[in-house]
Amino acid sequence: MGDDVSSQQAVKQVAARQKHEFNKLHKRLRRQVGNAIIDYDMIREGDRVMVCLSGGKDSYTLLEILRNLQRNAPVDFSLVAVNLDQKQPGFPEHVLPEYLDGVGVEYHILERDTYSVVKEKTPEGKTTCALCSRLRRGSLYGFAEEIGATKIALGHHREDILETLFLNMFFGGSLKAMPPKLLSDDGKNIVIRPLAYCREADIAEFSRRMAFPIIPCNLCGSQPNLQRQVVKEMLNEWDAKHPGRLETMFKAVTNIAPSQLADRDLFDFHGLEEKRETLMANRISAFDLGREV
Repeated sequence: MGDDVSSQQAVKQVAARQKHEFNKLHKRLRRQVGNAIIDYDMIREGDRVMVCLSGGKDSYTLLEILRNLQRNAPVDFSLVAVNLDQKQPGFPEHVLPEYLDGVGVEYHILERDTYSVVKEKTPEGKTTCALCSRLRRGSLYGFAEEIGATKIALGHHREDILETLFLNMFFGGSLKAMPPKLLSDDGKNIVIRPLAYCREADIAEFSRRMAFPIIPCNLCGSQPNLQRQVVKEMLNEWDAKHPGRLETMFKAVTNIAPSQLADRDLFDFHGLEEKRETLMANRISAFDLGREV
């Protein structure tokens, strides 16, 4: 009998510890998302936020955290989930509707056969991501206008932003990443990334604890040698060997000194001589102060 009681107590202790850890994780994600929303003025009174739901861990977490914040937010805003069914072979069409009906979220399933277009236009052996994302973005941006969405929320997290930074540096010759908030090129849509401050590991653990019905991407998930995957592995290795490095790197994305780079459009290098002359002309020396006395 004593062994049974001890075993039950041990199980209860483990369950209590797990619940405590999950609550800490949930609070951390809520705090980070809330801070990102405030820092970048992502959501305002009356906004209708279209949450792009792919069926992956990131977008599920984004929707859940926004739903949670919505209950106590100082501003009133609405959420609508939108999934783009790209007609990939074997895509489980029932999964997202069942999940969204269960949690009571307004949603739309947008059907566009971008899969066939991508497969037709992408040469053998080339990655599909660039064209796929461009077609997906165009479809979602247009649909946002149709349903009156004032913001489009994407599930990119901290590591996505850093990976994009290095991809652009290594292969694009540019120093840019993913901004937490941006205006689309046509000026019609504002895109927000509320998970910008969140670690991918935290999102993965939250998704696992929440038991979200994950839908894998059959279009790009079968391309193991993607450059993004290579960069991801590089960052993971750095993070393992040097804890805290990714936090410092992300801080660098938010702390830019244009005068210490070399972009002639971003900083007026040609005007430094004139600036020096102005500063020198306006300078008050200790000698001049002494003469006035």
